[in-house]
Amino acid sequence: MIRVAVVGVGAFGKNHARVAARLQRSKLEFVVDTDPARAQSVAEEFGAKAASGIREVIGKIDAAIVAVPTKFHAEIGCALLDAGVDVLVEKPIASTVAEADRLIESAERNGRILQVGHLERFNPVVLELERIATLPLFFEIHRMSVFTFRSLDVDVVLDLMIHDLDIVLSLAKGELKDIRAAGISILSPKVDIANVRLEFSDGCIANLTASRVSTEKIRKLRLFQPRQYISIDYAKQSGAVISVGGPQGIATEQMQVAAAEPLQLQLEAFLESVETRRQPKLNGPVARRTLETASAVLARIEEHSGVVSRTLASGWKP
Repeated sequence: MIRVAVVGVGAFGKNHARVAARLQRSKLEFVVDTDPARAQSVAEEFGAKAASGIREVIGKIDAAIVAVPTKFHAEIGCALLDAGVDVLVEKPIASTVAEADRLIESAERNGRILQVGHLERFNPVVLELERIATLPLFFEIHRMSVFTFRSLDVDVVLDLMIHDLDIVLSLAKGELKDIRAAGISILSPKVDIANVRLEFSDGCIANLTASRVSTEKIRKLRLFQPRQYISIDYAKQSGAVISVGGPQGIATEQMQVAAAEPLQLQLEAFLESVETRRQPKLNGPVARRTLETASAVLARIEEHSGVVSRTLASGWKP
């Protein structure tokens, strides 16, 4: 069995511990958290040992799940990789592209597995979408959440939209050519709602909206490709395919999706890579590209904010 530690057991890290504890091919050895009481509580719940730092677990584990705040991903991830531990780090891979490069270089230098937790790619309906998408030409994506105090150390682009950026980049056939974006801060110092338009070299367009100040939770993607329209609901793990053709001229078919917990599928894929030493599909370079795109989106949002600021300064009155 693969000896696993979960580093950081806040709300999401605790879910990682729950899944790691129940899989047959892994043994949850340690729960690591800077809050000793929280580490002890989660460790007792899932039959593991508690630790307050990674130094206590190095040499006693084979793999680690890093679910600490994004700004600590590179520091903790590199320390584990340099110690010979395979790492699954939560998304985004790091705060900056430079930090992502540190993680990638450390994994390559030490011959370690580095997987990044772009969880939505393991959603069963997305796995089916990957199978049936042929030539996407237009995406319309909405990801809305009610406001919580979780993940306020990053903008909504790195918190929520990055899931959809990752999916669009994986499905689009052309090269990314242009990014237009706008966003505003509402309830936090960071960007809370953002709208983005991506344009690819083959003419594909993707419109994405993400908000963490919505009154309801929405997770939907619509994709248009030649003679076909595909609509999926991430949360319900369901979707439909509307095709041109058939006796009625238009044929509607429900996607055949076997419901499963994405977090479990993600961890199983990670453990498979640990065992076989094959690179995961959500590896460092893939996650770096997504982070680089998200960073470019934030730069465009900053440019738009500057335009708005100049407009307000020019004499706008309430």
